[in-house]
Amino acid sequence: MQRQHSQGTPGTVRTRDGRELFYMELVGPAGGGPATVVFEGGLASTRSYWALVQQAVARSARAVVYDRSGLGRSAPDPSGRRDLPRLAADLGDLLDHLGPGPYILVGHSWGGPVVRLAAAARPGRIAGLVLVDPTDEDCDLLFERSVRRQEKIRHRLALLLARLGLFGLLFRKVTAALPPDAAADMRAEAFTVAVMRTMGAEQTAIEPDLRALRDHPPALGDIPVTVISATLPTPGMSPRARESVNAAHAYRARQSPRGRHVHARQADHMVPTTEPRIIVTETERLLGAIAERTVEG
Repeated sequence: MQRQHSQGTPGTVRTRDGRELFYMELVGPAGGGPATVVFEGGLASTRSYWALVQQAVARSARAVVYDRSGLGRSAPDPSGRRDLPRLAADLGDLLDHLGPGPYILVGHSWGGPVVRLAAAARPGRIAGLVLVDPTDEDCDLLFERSVRRQEKIRHRLALLLARLGLFGLLFRKVTAALPPDAAADMRAEAFTVAVMRTMGAEQTAIEPDLRALRDHPPALGDIPVTVISATLPTPGMSPRARESVNAAHAYRARQSPRGRHVHARQADHMVPTTEPRIIVTETERLLGAIAERTVEG
């Protein structure tokens, strides 16, 4: 008998324009719980990156990971358009397929703006957001020209290393932390030239997307929002940049009437593998609040 994958049962969903997205869902012995938790990764991040958090959350809820278009096992986007509204719409299509909710959306890095925009589109089905060291438009440093130059340099280097089959070596600590099957999937699927091209398409839209967010912040109403900030040094990020990023995180949490800002004391930017427990704890806190409201109702 074939052993179940550590990330659960595979499935596919069609977007509104016919693209196929690949996802995996995991439900523990306790059943589906009070909500479905859906995880959204950062730039070039496949579903495998969430394996540690997903397994722990699945003990108390249905936990779903997926690959955005052009990543992992999901079909590429022939339009070439990978801006934030497009990414959020794809996430919305996945949620439509999974059911009526309620949902807790967990977004890391660039996944933070994605889940915020998707939540604002249909706030009635969203029971909470967990933003994990998210990109945030309130961080002025993100608009500096030097950041765009660094992005272009990193992308060219990533493409070169992917062509040489060496890009995955930069993420050996990440894959080493994952369950063996998820690590094997990540090594096979996350460091390819095709994925780096998708990352480039998403990177191209970052600055205009951030300006659009600043001009028109997604309206989240009273949806509970938890923002998790990393604290340990991250390669390529100066102490000044970390201070600015975390200040933006504190501001984001204050914008919600049920906002919460917490610090991951053992994590650099790669929180899902360096301190997964804090994400699990904050997600379970939201799940507990949903369960309490259900009992009271």
